Amino acid sequence: MPADRLTRSGAPKPGVGIVHLGLGAFYRAFGAVYIADAMAASGGDWGITGVSLQRPDVRDALAPQGCAYTVVSLGPDGEDTRVIEVLDDVLVAPENPEAVLAAMADAGVQIVTLTVTEKGYCHNPATGALDAGNAGIQHDIANPLPKTAPGYLVRALQRRQQAGLRPFTVLTCDNLPENGRLVRGVVLELAALIDPALATWIRAKGRFPATMVDRITPATTDADIARIEALTGVHDAAPVLCEPFRQWVIEDDFVDGARPDFAAAGAEMVSDVTAYEHMKLRMLNGTHSALAYLGYLGGFETIADTVADPGFAGYVRALWAKEIAPAIAAPPGVSLSNYADALFDRYANPAIRHRTWQIAMDGSQKLPQRLLGTLQENLDDARPIAGLSLAVAAWMRYVGGVGENGQPIDVRDPMAGRLRALSQTNTDANARVKALLAVTEIFPPELANRLTDPVTEAYKNLLEMGARASVAAIKNLA
Repeated sequence: MPADRLTRSGAPKPGVGIVHLGLGAFYRAFGAVYIADAMAASGGDWGITGVSLQRPDVRDALAPQGCAYTVVSLGPDGEDTRVIEVLDDVLVAPENPEAVLAAMADAGVQIVTLTVTEKGYCHNPATGALDAGNAGIQHDIANPLPKTAPGYLVRALQRRQQAGLRPFTVLTCDNLPENGRLVRGVVLELAALIDPALATWIRAKGRFPATMVDRITPATTDADIARIEALTGVHDAAPVLCEPFRQWVIEDDFVDGARPDFAAAGAEMVSDVTAYEHMKLRMLNGTHSALAYLGYLGGFETIADTVADPGFAGYVRALWAKEIAPAIAAPPGVSLSNYADALFDRYANPAIRHRTWQIAMDGSQKLPQRLLGTLQENLDDARPIAGLSLAVAAWMRYVGGVGENGQPIDVRDPMAGRLRALSQTNTDANARVKALLAVTEIFPPELANRLTDPVTEAYKNLLEMGARASVAAIKNLA
């Protein structure tokens, strides 16, 4: 057998059964690890062809080392390392879109997984519908070689239909509400614009299971790479770091039932993910965003640094107890209070250097599912919203591009230019808040009207008192 078909131990590599779009650190620390464990437990040809949709960096780092890489679990008491060898190859979509489509259309591929971030689905965050005016989507409608993740899904499914093959299962691993349903809707909308008969075939035969994914994965730095080499004695150009905790809840709905033995790897296979998804999106991702914007403005580099401050610790606990947990129906057998306590311990893990700037990216795509749904329900049910309103106000100050001490903020968001212009051309705080709330791609108009007064008050407090004092005031109201 050729050397490139063997693992480091000399065992044959499994056949490829999965193509993954968006091969970043999270999937390599999460999904690939579960799949490796599933094959170790129950076998199967579930090797992965990874696809980088934008840059060659990951391919260039992984290819010289046979696509093997180190996963480092960072616990409060030490580190555990493990080599993962389920990646068979890494393709770079802009270099060779034909190779990507051919890989996805291969009869051996049963599942296409995705971690392309919220913005990668080319949808309207406020409604979940396909953004048909998106330049990438417009290209993908007119051209058989696509640029976007939805375009690759639709064009590859089209090839399978034309070849008389079954569709692959589309398994999203991104933090989106009802993520399977949302991705299905985007794919069907795009397919209908390309070929209505294709959309009918996908609707009848395709499967888009919903998932809930959870493992904190900070960005890897050059210092991390050097430290891991010293720790293991092996140079790895593409290690990933993560917390020990992991959770994957998967709707058990796959084309022809074809999937790895996820349960043997510790995943929870369920008929309905919704309760788990809402719990995680709102309690973890929602407070992550709140802490990221307020913590960054307050001068904290990481989430662990942020919650080490008593004011911020009290703030996040108040958010869970008073504003978020009351709006959630707990999954069967789950205590939301215990879940919040476990989240706090994870946030406080000093070994996890999860930077506030990293979590703060792409806020225009994240706010609707992480914060706005809870705000809407709390307003409807007359529950408190002061803490969540402060988080929205902190996002507004952040996207203005200027911090509390006048320092510039490098805002990374697909709407960054528009948001900064709205902030800087409306110098009055009242007008600035109204202008940002009027961005309908983020804020539904009826909710925006109801948020005007509380968010304006919170925004003015941030201007007058700063993030730390504003957070302490919220904590004291709890």
